[in-house]
Amino acid sequence: MSVAYQCPLCKDPLTLANNSYICQQNHQFDIAKEGYVNLLPVQNKKSKQPGDNLAMVQARRAFLTAGHYHFLQQCIADLVANITPQTVIDLGCGEGFYTQAIANNTSASVYGVDISKPAVKYAAKRYPHCHFSVASISQAPFADHQADVLVSVFAPLFATELTRLAAKGSTLIVATPGPWHLKQLKQIIYNDVKAHTEVAPPEGFIKQHTTLLEQQVALTVEDIKHLIMMTPFAWKFRPEHWQQIQQQQGSQIITLSFYVSQLTKI
Repeated sequence: MSVAYQCPLCKDPLTLANNSYICQQNHQFDIAKEGYVNLLPVQNKKSKQPGDNLAMVQARRAFLTAGHYHFLQQCIADLVANITPQTVIDLGCGEGFYTQAIANNTSASVYGVDISKPAVKYAAKRYPHCHFSVASISQAPFADHQADVLVSVFAPLFATELTRLAAKGSTLIVATPGPWHLKQLKQIIYNDVKAHTEVAPPEGFIKQHTTLLEQQVALTVEDIKHLIMMTPFAWKFRPEHWQQIQQQQGSQIITLSFYVSQLTKI
């Protein structure tokens, strides 16, 4: 099975010609020098630079390169490899940390899509053995029923789109925060930290099993800064919170916790 990109404007199939993707309506999308294709039309953007900005991408890359999430990366790559898929789509792939690990662990064709251009640009430049595109995962640029594995790591789940993309009997792998993920950091900004709960299967899928991964890690102040900057609750940190982090002596123990669920399309 091979994935076919489709035109985000007219939904016709895209064909590759002279380093560009073109549909029968002559809509053309050039492949960037880094190797990705931008399939996010201007009219579909809700902001000038949607998705994670460059600062967030750089912070995430610095943190992930240090290996703190390696155990999650390996778990996801192993789950995909055990399925022996032909085609994998990583929805909300970011800078390709999980995408490239999946590709390294399987002979499948692996595609990554994310709305953040800085993230996809980074991914495509470093991982040429994967296929990357800039697009919204709520309107992914692929033909119907093309993937036998879909992967979603900390990304929104759009049930209708997941059902459209998934082939019959295909697998959806979802990673979300575990009960007390980053509890020590959240206690800085919230008076009452509530445990995360497992995400319910999206409509059209049934759960096969869920694994809870947890580790306590010692992080330096610089690690913690990168970790905060790569998460949505970074916007909650006020100057006094950053000062509290800065005043930490030595390393701090932080809880990393993840639900990893394997679901099947029904």
